[in-house]
Amino acid sequence: MTATATATNLAKLQDHLSTQKVPAVLVTDITNVRWLTGFGGSFGMVIVTPEAGLFLTDSRYRIQAVEQVQVCPSRSFGRPTTATQFLAQQLQELGIKQIGVDEDHVTLGQLRSWQKEMADVEFAGRRDVCTDQRMIKSEAELSIMRRACDLADRCMRHVVDRVAVGKTERQLFVAIQQFLLENDSEASFEPIVVSGPRSARPHGTASERKLESGDFLTFDLGAIVDGYCSDITRTVVVGTATPRHREVYQLVLAAEEACIASCVQGATGKELDQLTRQVLDRGDLSQYFTHGLGHGLGTLVHDSGRLSSTVDQTLEVGQVWTIEPGVYIEGFGGVRIEDVIVVTDGEPEVLTHFPKELLEL
Repeated sequence: MTATATATNLAKLQDHLSTQKVPAVLVTDITNVRWLTGFGGSFGMVIVTPEAGLFLTDSRYRIQAVEQVQVCPSRSFGRPTTATQFLAQQLQELGIKQIGVDEDHVTLGQLRSWQKEMADVEFAGRRDVCTDQRMIKSEAELSIMRRACDLADRCMRHVVDRVAVGKTERQLFVAIQQFLLENDSEASFEPIVVSGPRSARPHGTASERKLESGDFLTFDLGAIVDGYCSDITRTVVVGTATPRHREVYQLVLAAEEACIASCVQGATGKELDQLTRQVLDRGDLSQYFTHGLGHGLGTLVHDSGRLSSTVDQTLEVGQVWTIEPGVYIEGFGGVRIEDVIVVTDGEPEVLTHFPKELLEL
């Protein structure tokens, strides 16, 4: 994660605290800690006031914190000092007597431990504001995500070029992982490679099944670049497509493109989901669309926000979403087409660009 991105993120949180007249918050959820500071370890906390920030971790990560956390000072502790004792020392030095804690991530046991050690500090439960703020991406974040999506596009080209009858799903899975490693990245989730009847499994895992002529073959993959994720899905046909292959594929593609065009400020996830089903029902296929239309994307591959018939989600400028309708017909196979979009004040910006015409390989 770049220093520019984390500086923007910290400033965004500080502006919120200032506006809401909150004296300080303690950020403990590691995803939010990473978003604020760029820290990639497993344990850390950030004390944030409207004017400053302080990153805390233990001695395992002292050197790593110095290298990664550029947005604010960092301090570490070692045994026999405990994390609670160390936090108490920092709050005392900073003169903080009231601090907000994330009620969605702090356990009751943790809170009781803090209250026992720091009787003079008021810990106020607050809603996780970082998660909401992570949904609206800064230009620095979008710049990173464009690079992550470009890498995913190139990875898709790499694996599609290796499709051949007799190859196994597992071999193609390994090709994805190897490409990402060779390009100084890693998968943002375990890649999905499913073929033939197995392509009717939306989240199937790669197997030793060998590709056969006439298979639908679905690849779902993503890359991490500077702490931000990408996510793309394409379905191809091994050999020659049948009329049924083409019918199903073209309706899924039409649904996806209609939804992308409608991803404008003020639209809702329910409206987009309904539009998807209307298009699929031209071929009586909506019954085979069994999952949500999309999800938020950022420092997590399934970041905050969902687009579906069951969530009251409104699109806002700066949000990044996946759009991924799919049809899964047991015994025949499945098709999913997924792209990443950014909501703008006009037409959505599409970040993934691998071709979407039906490929016969």
